[in-house]
Amino acid sequence: MSETSARLLALLSLLQARRDWPGALLAERLEVSPRTVRRDVDRLRDLGYPVRASKGPDGGYRLDAGADLPPLLFDDDQAIAVAVALQTATTTVTGIEEGALRALATVRQVMPARLRQRVDALQVTTVDRYANRRTTVDSEKLIAIGMAVRAQEVLRFDYASPGAPDEWVPPRKVEPHHLVTWGGRWYLVGWDLDRKDWRTFRVDRMTPKTPTGPRFTQRELPAPDVATYISSRFHSQDQNPCRGEAILQAKASDISQWAGRGAFVEEITPTSCRLVLTAWSWTGLAATFGMFECDLEFVGPQELKDAAAQLAARYQEAAS
Repeated sequence: MSETSARLLALLSLLQARRDWPGALLAERLEVSPRTVRRDVDRLRDLGYPVRASKGPDGGYRLDAGADLPPLLFDDDQAIAVAVALQTATTTVTGIEEGALRALATVRQVMPARLRQRVDALQVTTVDRYANRRTTVDSEKLIAIGMAVRAQEVLRFDYASPGAPDEWVPPRKVEPHHLVTWGGRWYLVGWDLDRKDWRTFRVDRMTPKTPTGPRFTQRELPAPDVATYISSRFHSQDQNPCRGEAILQAKASDISQWAGRGAFVEEITPTSCRLVLTAWSWTGLAATFGMFECDLEFVGPQELKDAAAQLAARYQEAAS
């Protein structure tokens, strides 16, 4: 029985590690027959794991999303990353404090002693460098807006005007395009159906209404990308003459904490992001990009690339 249980845990870990597994490869990794793999897959299904099988010569298995969240397996690095993320999860989103604490307690309880000691040593205190202007946003509100963006459905919402907070105005009707963060705040970029123009809305002032409206075909932004559009919208707050863009091999959430006011951070993949910065000089801008401890690729303009090359040569000479 213990051997079967250990094999089931190994099978579950493999299914979580990649999207699709050929049956023959699973049998090889587990050092069992394909028939044993089929039996173990059936056992996982009985435990509530939605494992889907595909037939044919190249048939295999995939762990799909189910109606309920089954138990998950984490390796050491994943477990520590989850614990640290839960400690800092409430920086900009409200409404998840209790859930984050309960999740952290659950993860910590099942950790082996070697990992529990490492996590207990990482007692993180988040100091918000934008505390004087950062606004927290309810998680349910972000989810509702994010779902409308993904489904391309018209979003209706009440919008609190800072000039007349008690004055009633009709609900706004917007084709939502993108959720972004800028200088410590969440914004929605969308096409205002009543005003026939693009608008940017602060999410903390929005109260979404249900149900959402009809589906729509997404319009093209009046800019090459959302980063350029947001930067131009807030240009009056940032008069720096030099503006550059780079791709950083780091999480967007990590970069946004230190990018500074006026920076634009957009997630590309879970481990990379687009960063747009401004500065008074191209050399200063190149130096700012270099402060992040990760690999990066300069997108442009050419002045930024030239400044980075000059700075690199200057540093090389100074170091030698």
